[in-house]
Amino acid sequence: MNNHSEQNQAPVAIVTGALAGIGRATAFAFARAGYRVVVSGRQKKAGDALVAELEVLGASARFIQADVRHEAKVGNLLDETVSHFGRVDAVVNNAGFDGRFVPIAEHDTDSYHAVFDVNVLGSFLTMKHALRVMKSQGSGSIVNLSSTMGVKGAVNASLYTASKHAVEGMTKAVALEAAPFGVRVNAVAPGPVQTEMFNRIAGDDGGKKSFVEGVPMKRIGTPEEIAEMIVFVASDKVPFLTGEIIRVNGGKTA
Repeated sequence: MNNHSEQNQAPVAIVTGALAGIGRATAFAFARAGYRVVVSGRQKKAGDALVAELEVLGASARFIQADVRHEAKVGNLLDETVSHFGRVDAVVNNAGFDGRFVPIAEHDTDSYHAVFDVNVLGSFLTMKHALRVMKSQGSGSIVNLSSTMGVKGAVNASLYTASKHAVEGMTKAVALEAAPFGVRVNAVAPGPVQTEMFNRIAGDDGGKKSFVEGVPMKRIGTPEEIAEMIVFVASDKVPFLTGEIIRVNGGKTA
């Protein structure tokens, strides 16, 4: 088989929120695993630059601009992917927003929507349209991104915690809906990971040290470590895995 034919047979992955942190690392991990990769986000210039980097690795890649808060954009993301690559094998719901970590009395409905419209509505819309495509294929894998705060609380993190609990609940419910159609739905839940979001939440060196002390392995994770788990969960190496939350956090929730 020639290289062009092999490329056309490669599985296709979509990664939302792919322009930084875990999403960016996941795009590279899929490329290294032989996938054709669609990266999505709101900034076209950064998206095009990421595609160029992926193509240097020999990957077939494409950027499709989308804001996961808007259903028309999400539907177009799936439709354009199918139009260009012919199918969708994996969808990673990585787009997320941390919001402000303050006491609940300091929040208002605007800050609620800022967090929930990305983390919960965005996950709902992406799963809805991914499943629309995957049901007709009779196969596919959806991986949502949760957090340590998807299973436990944290001071001043009421909205983010609630949003990730919601993501885990939807993951389990949609997995039950999708199973009869050959589609798997799981979530990967990282602990503290070295990203810009972590830097915002942890703050100064004292805050970062406190996070490290709360992890039994006494370090924080890397985006690449989380990305490798995402690709593994999305892949056909674990065909009997669905409805599960895979916690990758150095023992933090043990």
